[in-house]
Amino acid sequence: MLDMVRLRAAVPGPGTRQGLMTDQDNYEDIEENAEDISFLEDNPTPEDLEHPVFQTEPLAPGTPLYRLHLDYANENFIAGYRGDPLNSGDKVMVITPYGRDLALVHGPLNCRCGQASYQNAAVPWIDRLAEPEELNREIHNREQEKEAFQICREKIEAHRLEMKLILVHIMVGEAKIWFFYTAENRVDFRELVKDLVSIFKIRIQMHQIGVRDETQVVGGLGVCGRCYCCHAAAGKLKPVSIKMVKDQNLSLNSMKISGPCGRLLCCLAYEYNFYSEQRRQIPPEGIRLGFDGTQWRVIEVNMILGKLKLAGDDGRVLSFPVSAFEKIDGSWRLAKQAETVLSTAGVNS
Repeated sequence: MLDMVRLRAAVPGPGTRQGLMTDQDNYEDIEENAEDISFLEDNPTPEDLEHPVFQTEPLAPGTPLYRLHLDYANENFIAGYRGDPLNSGDKVMVITPYGRDLALVHGPLNCRCGQASYQNAAVPWIDRLAEPEELNREIHNREQEKEAFQICREKIEAHRLEMKLILVHIMVGEAKIWFFYTAENRVDFRELVKDLVSIFKIRIQMHQIGVRDETQVVGGLGVCGRCYCCHAAAGKLKPVSIKMVKDQNLSLNSMKISGPCGRLLCCLAYEYNFYSEQRRQIPPEGIRLGFDGTQWRVIEVNMILGKLKLAGDDGRVLSFPVSAFEKIDGSWRLAKQAETVLSTAGVNS
């Protein structure tokens, strides 16, 4: 979602969090000179948290809710409607995060749990179905946006501004043009705005977005061969942290875990809840256990298969199912049926 949070890359330095596993995370044997991947995380500052807001009001119980989509921003949001039922594909006039504009109806929010989560929240209201004149104006605006994009880009070059124009959108319900751009630092675009106002004779709104937002709008193909998750699947961008990478036992190689936007892959968050829950039910890698007259160390954890590999001080390497372990008073140990497990466990030398 274009949540208007301007995200910046954290420059590695003395105070930068290193992309290393700590003892608290129950990791061991991590090289101290491992690659610093902290710059891949989203690191918004308090001043970056400014964004357009909805004009909203609380919902009454049982109010029909609809999922709406903004084509130009590739963004979804929920809105209420008091009129006759709407159909998927309808265009409606609604207060969006950017002002009064047209939005596409994806369909009603039928899930009871989903509706319940919005009942006590404030959401925007759909005014009405779009009129034919407004639909024609939207088509006309699309052509004007192409011209406005070219003009703005030429003015940016003329003023030698360090910014990249991403998107231009002309509102249907308001006399306003939005110019979305990315930049590494704040940009003094006052002279640029003066030029644009003199040309278009309309209110100009400049807004800086993050690199994730740019990728969500532009789209493309990822390393998996499919369309970017943020563009095709994700309705709202969620922060992805290095901890998610570590908890899934993935490589800390920045080339393998980062997307074209230069941030951690969105798909790293998809299975994180599973791994996070499994970690609480499985002995962590690196801990030591004593049984069969020797000390053993967990050297590999396969959460998908539910198996652990242990290396003994006597040179033996055994593979155990998760069911062979139990946690008592905060400590892991073999369950009572461990003898049976040990007798049937395969030995890998």
